[in-house]
Amino acid sequence: MTKHLTGLQKKLVALTRDLIMIPSDESRPDDIEHCFEFIINHLESLDTVAIKKHYHRGITSLVVLPKKIDKPKILLCGHLDVITHSDSHCYCSHITDGKIIGPGSGDMKGPLAILLKVFMEFHMKHDNLPLGLAITSDEERGGDAGMRFLFDEIGLRCEVALVPDGGSLNEITIEEKGILHLTVKCNGHSAHAARPWLGDNPLERLVDAVSRLRKDFDSLNKDKDHWHPTCALTIIKTPNQTVNCIPSEAEGTLDIRFPTPHTTKEILTRIFNILGDKVDTHTIMSAEPTRFTPDPLYLAVSEEITGMLLYRRKKMAEVTHVLLDAIVFPLSFPDRLSENYIHLMSG
Repeated sequence: MTKHLTGLQKKLVALTRDLIMIPSDESRPDDIEHCFEFIINHLESLDTVAIKKHYHRGITSLVVLPKKIDKPKILLCGHLDVITHSDSHCYCSHITDGKIIGPGSGDMKGPLAILLKVFMEFHMKHDNLPLGLAITSDEERGGDAGMRFLFDEIGLRCEVALVPDGGSLNEITIEEKGILHLTVKCNGHSAHAARPWLGDNPLERLVDAVSRLRKDFDSLNKDKDHWHPTCALTIIKTPNQTVNCIPSEAEGTLDIRFPTPHTTKEILTRIFNILGDKVDTHTIMSAEPTRFTPDPLYLAVSEEITGMLLYRRKKMAEVTHVLLDAIVFPLSFPDRLSENYIHLMSG
């Protein structure tokens, strides 16, 4: 399947697939550390950079900077954590129709392989380059102990951050929905299912409450591209394991996404008003929506390097694969330093 790839593409495919084989999800902290060590082993061949690990609330992050530069002009940002899969045997990949398919291939082991090669190629060919690299391991949980910690508490700074976690070869993500992960819980009174009038079924009340919530969110659907708030019930459970018993409690998990101008506070208030005081809610994770104005110079450089007209796009879902055609173009940078690119790096 890879016989028509260039030597560089083959190396990137191999690196991507090696990264995919490491099950670096939050339930496997030892494998997350293994993945960091795998990356560090590649970076240690550079004698002009300082490699430093940071730890916060049990979360590991990695920052790699030129030895004489604390604030790089450009910071390549990525994460190595992936969503959790219960079957460890699924952490493998295959190539189909020009795509590497496997857990985290697009989000973001494939882009991470590119970042590593770009970073190493630049520093091997250019001295004192103001280019840094930051890799975290909690992006799937919101990034609070990773990227937020690095910037807010460690003091990491840069002039431009490149985050290839979305978009494609000729698409730049300029807007992303905010996110709320909530648990919702109802308590009731257990009874035999043959006498439901003697109990208070929290499972039924929870389903009714979530149905009201879904109906309200569906009323906000006024965009054919689905660029509107959404609410999805992803988990529902009860401790009860008996078919003929009404449970005494029920719990569910909601995944809510929302674009600007909506805010976390506004969405939470909306949810509380609809669910009522008989449904307990707890925020697992939250993040505000983002909207960016692309740098015209960055667009010009990217179009020159790729030879493709760039399009702007919005991001609302995770990437499930990485295209083989998209894993080579960044490494042409060192040998094609245009006036635009030199200006971008020099400020």
